[in-house]
Amino acid sequence: MTETDPKNRDSAAEAPESRDEPTGPRTGSGNGTDAGETPRPEGGAAESPAAANPGADPAVEAEEPLLEAEPLDAEVARLQEENAKLRDQALRAMAEVENVRRRAQKEKEDASKFAISKFAGDLLDPIDNLRRALEAAPDDPAQAGPEALTTLLDGVSATERGLLAAFERHGLVRVDPAGEAFDPNYHEAMFEVPNSGQKPGTVVQVLQPGYVLNGRLVRPARVGVAKGEPAAKVDTSV
Repeated sequence: MTETDPKNRDSAAEAPESRDEPTGPRTGSGNGTDAGETPRPEGGAAESPAAANPGADPAVEAEEPLLEAEPLDAEVARLQEENAKLRDQALRAMAEVENVRRRAQKEKEDASKFAISKFAGDLLDPIDNLRRALEAAPDDPAQAGPEALTTLLDGVSATERGLLAAFERHGLVRVDPAGEAFDPNYHEAMFEVPNSGQKPGTVVQVLQPGYVLNGRLVRPARVGVAKGEPAAKVDTSV
């Protein structure tokens, strides 16, 4: 019988008993996790950012809210600047409207004050003619001769013609209805004239001429109107 070496006996005694195990990856374990995965903490607690991303820098994560606030500050500044511009434009527009209103008011007042400036200028020549006629007349009417009287009459007539011409240039027309039919729109009957030999209702005398401004009556002409003759009585006696 062969004798066994003492060293070999000791090695055989110390060697663990070998078992046949599968060489493939393990599909599960007793705690429900796959092989190679970090076990989840019990109780359903959420993982912290540091645990989820062990390599992340906590200082960088703290700066992320500040970076998100920067666009909001820029938008607020832009809106404030736009609001200031719109307010300035509104104030300028209000000032312009006020200036236009004041100019219109001043033009209205000037038009009311100086509306007759041209008309007044046209009256200057007739007034000058009247003044020359008065200056040509003698101081003592008793010493006035036919020549002085003629000069005075000519001056007064020239004044009247100048006034009427100035009136017509401004649309003021004289109404002198002598011999015309009575018109209540432009005439005012002051009395009736019997036995005038005119057709009844005819203006036979003008006491005061009327005036019409651009078709609108300023003053009616005051006139005397022919009176209708009574019908002749027919003698019916036999």
